[in-house]
Amino acid sequence: MNQQSIPLLSPAIGTHRELVSFHFGSENSGQKIYIQSSLHADETPAMLTSVLLKRRLLELERQGALDAQIVLVPVANPVGLGQVVMGQFVGRFDLGSGKNFNRHFLQFSKLAARAKALLGADATDNRRIVRELIAEQLAQAKALTEFDSLQLALLKLSFDADVVIDLHCSLEAAMHLYTSEAAWPEFEPLSRYLGAQASLLATNSGGESFDETHSLVWWTLQQELPADQPVPNGAIAVTVECRGQRDVSYEVAQADADAIVDYLVWRKAIRVDAVKPMPELLAPATPLAGSEQFYAPVSGILIHRAQIGETIRVGQALFDIVDPLTDETTTLFSHTEGVFYMRRAIRFVTAGAPLGRVTGAKAFRTGVLLGA
Repeated sequence: MNQQSIPLLSPAIGTHRELVSFHFGSENSGQKIYIQSSLHADETPAMLTSVLLKRRLLELERQGALDAQIVLVPVANPVGLGQVVMGQFVGRFDLGSGKNFNRHFLQFSKLAARAKALLGADATDNRRIVRELIAEQLAQAKALTEFDSLQLALLKLSFDADVVIDLHCSLEAAMHLYTSEAAWPEFEPLSRYLGAQASLLATNSGGESFDETHSLVWWTLQQELPADQPVPNGAIAVTVECRGQRDVSYEVAQADADAIVDYLVWRKAIRVDAVKPMPELLAPATPLAGSEQFYAPVSGILIHRAQIGETIRVGQALFDIVDPLTDETTTLFSHTEGVFYMRRAIRFVTAGAPLGRVTGAKAFRTGVLLGA
């Protein structure tokens, strides 16, 4: 294992943070896997999964079982880790700018014009050329803030990976994941091994998130370039939501770390004597645009009337909001049949607050599909 440290731009005199990564296997193995956790710094279950995954990778490396370069970043957001306000951990948004740490990453979709002039008929060679163009754009990018330098450092570590796994968690949630339609066949085994109760698909969800920054550039090139300039999938990416923020235990994190190892065995990135049988897929993949999002129409005490992971029927009551002054109760019902895969953790809401989501098989939403 090789440990590396990237200094971030200092935001103020006397302060300094760094991004630490752990590198396993050989750079010349022919396959690179990039895994990071807790880009939203308050999503601790993902971080514990990475800790236990690192221990397993160290053991596998000592056994000579790695057939890929694997880069692991257990703390993908050292900036957010320091954001504690009056005892409350704020890791999703940068307090200095208000920006979401997992939105508006540098995009590479404008490479198409240059790529068209350089690519030939060999798909493997074209992948190398596109990665060189991405590396050139990253080298020219200048960070103005600590926030920018963090996003840039993460991209420089991961841009040339074949597989990108971004570990997160939600508020209160079932295990679920997000990926693109094109990458779903490659990540269906991961969904099986993790026991995901929902798999949400979108090519471009509109948020310029970390995972889609890697996958969207290749999809865009495939759409824009002619057939005689073939572009392979240079990077497939997935966001894994490791349940909810309070789901922190050795048992659960170990199971998730083992599932990721099982997936890497399936991808032939890890060599073992016995391959674990593929588990059943707990739920079919559904479009992210088909998920029904619920918001509070009024303020009051929130009562959940359905359990996480429950299969919801159309017309089923999901939430009650009770006004403590008037005793009036407002009930919200589902218009969708699907899995109740995430919900709000705080039990008092203001008008317009997000409450939860249910998967749906038919796409009906457009525009930006991600929450704030």
